[in-house]
Amino acid sequence: MNKELGLVDVFVLSTGAMFSSGFFLLPGLAAFHTGSSVFISYLVAAVLIMPAMFSIAELSTALPRAGGMYFMLDRSLGPMMGTVGGIGTYLALVLKTAFALVGIGAYASIFYDLPIKIVASLLTVVFMILNILGAKKTAGLQRFLVFFLIAVLALFMVEGLREIFSIGANTLLETKLNPFATNGLEGILSTAGFVFVAYLGLTQVASVAEEIKNPERNIPLGMILSLIVTTIIYVVGVFIMVGVLPTVEFFKDLTPVWTASQVIFKWIPAKYGGLLVVAAAIAAFASTGNGGLMAASRYPMAMARDRVIPRFFTRLNSYRTPIYSILATSVLMLIFILVLSEEGIAKMASAFQLVICILINFAVIVMRNSRIQTYDPGYLSPLFPWMQVFGILTSLVLIIYMGWGPAVFTFAVVFFAMIWYHYYTRKYVKREGAIYHWFALLGQKQHIGLENEFLFILKEKGLREGDPFDEVVVQAQITQLKEQPISFKELVGRVSSQLANRIENHTSQEIKQELLEVTAIDPALVIPRVSILHGKYNDIKTPVLHIITSEVGVEKPVEKGEISSKDNIRVFFVLMSPMDNPKLQLRLLSRIMDIVEREKFVETICEISNEREMKEYLLHNDRYITLELVKASSTEELIGKMLKEIRFPHDVLVAMVQRNEKIITPKGDTELEEGDIITIIGEPKGVKNLFMKYIHLDN
Repeated sequence: MNKELGLVDVFVLSTGAMFSSGFFLLPGLAAFHTGSSVFISYLVAAVLIMPAMFSIAELSTALPRAGGMYFMLDRSLGPMMGTVGGIGTYLALVLKTAFALVGIGAYASIFYDLPIKIVASLLTVVFMILNILGAKKTAGLQRFLVFFLIAVLALFMVEGLREIFSIGANTLLETKLNPFATNGLEGILSTAGFVFVAYLGLTQVASVAEEIKNPERNIPLGMILSLIVTTIIYVVGVFIMVGVLPTVEFFKDLTPVWTASQVIFKWIPAKYGGLLVVAAAIAAFASTGNGGLMAASRYPMAMARDRVIPRFFTRLNSYRTPIYSILATSVLMLIFILVLSEEGIAKMASAFQLVICILINFAVIVMRNSRIQTYDPGYLSPLFPWMQVFGILTSLVLIIYMGWGPAVFTFAVVFFAMIWYHYYTRKYVKREGAIYHWFALLGQKQHIGLENEFLFILKEKGLREGDPFDEVVVQAQITQLKEQPISFKELVGRVSSQLANRIENHTSQEIKQELLEVTAIDPALVIPRVSILHGKYNDIKTPVLHIITSEVGVEKPVEKGEISSKDNIRVFFVLMSPMDNPKLQLRLLSRIMDIVEREKFVETICEISNEREMKEYLLHNDRYITLELVKASSTEELIGKMLKEIRFPHDVLVAMVQRNEKIITPKGDTELEEGDIITIIGEPKGVKNLFMKYIHLDN
């Protein structure tokens, strides 16, 4: 899927999904169960969602795939729990989204007598069309809605706090905050479980992780910023409602923000302040409906990819969006809108979300202990595993305090999902989760395919910022075998001897043994006519690469079970990496795989005889440029200058200098001569500036 969503999109998707029923509808209903302490319940719920948020961020940066919770639970705990988590989270998300659209009618009816469910149904159709047209169009609308909403709520809080201060501390304590907790600690905790659904938006980010640019930075940062902003507005905003509204009326009020706005707005007429609040409420519900449909529709697509549900849900339209999944989700939302009510839906959605939080926290524990080499999250949850254990225990406590009704709903969804798995999914799904990589006694059920799948995810994610792939290629040693035949073992022995000169404290025999050892990720590195050998050593500070090409090929023995054969290999990559950074090795290997999959890669690289040209072919992207120093051209100004005298952009460096047929390692005092060919690597912006200055002008 297209990676179109940035940090701001992550923030608005998560934030927009949280500001709707949680702020504009639930405060009064929640206060009925705990009294004036309701704002404390919102704070407790925010604290208790944090372990799940950190766990989701870690898993999303390791496995940025559509389907979010389903994909994570399936790959960690196995397809049965993946089916349970996928169906349950999908239904909870659809319920919450439908509830948000119904909420628009409650605020719209303040000024206009409109049929609530008809309005909600029409909006569902509108958002369905927007989602079909593409994620970027959906996110663009989401940005406008969320930033407008935050601006209005900021004004609401400023005016509200001014009104609170005018009341006075004594009056506030004696009249508004007394009684504080009508049902004690039990009331605060049960209400925290009730409003837990208000933070459900954090989980929506995981479901669109496949469409997020630079997920290793944008997912955790966007989620953390979203939770901070949302918690402040929830706690302060609900406290203002408690402070300015009569207690009895507050308990019954389905539009508490509107009612509070009629009290607090002084510098602008209350009518216009109220209009702003109504507009913000509609924007909040609309953003939740829009973002919720976008996130929920990715679940059927992800489950269909794995044959958990029928495959036609995977189909994408010309806009690269899952059209059948969006249509099915929209129809389900319309059904919920037309037949269901409010408070019960919120409790049910919250209860199952708590179950998902338990599973997702456990999933991180499983993935960390599975020791799957290709599990490479760009963000690690802090305080592991105590953060996850805390999240599991507190979620159990909240479910208990919420009562038997939500628990029965949760059990019913789990039971349905297991029946579906038993009679449908199990016929098609043959894999197991990472949990079987953890427990040695269950080793016979390890699913080796997970290593392969995670490595391909690494390849799609690309290199992490700071990974020295360009430098490794520039410093690589290259051997070009002409027509002379050579055996595979002889070749590995020769390369091992050459690597022993570059790696201290290790003999060529040790290196040879390491290169010939088969690892769990080797099946994923199988590419026709290409062989990738790799190893790790403690004494290596930076990765070392050796590239071999052969005109006639090298016969490499291959064994698969009892069958043995030979593959004719024309290109070898030999990568040695630091032992203390195994994930770096995997990212470099995945980048090599990405290059090897270029069209006619083997033919192209084997036809290159010049070492510089070969390295440039491997580096080929927007991070490098080659300049030939010629008089009467824009590069003439570089001739006769030492490198330290030239003012190149700060984010690039000269990697190679070719003088005639010789490759020179550049230094500060290297003086450039006419005819030199210099290769420069760096950030795309700096490379583009050099292109515009030295190549574009000449053209």
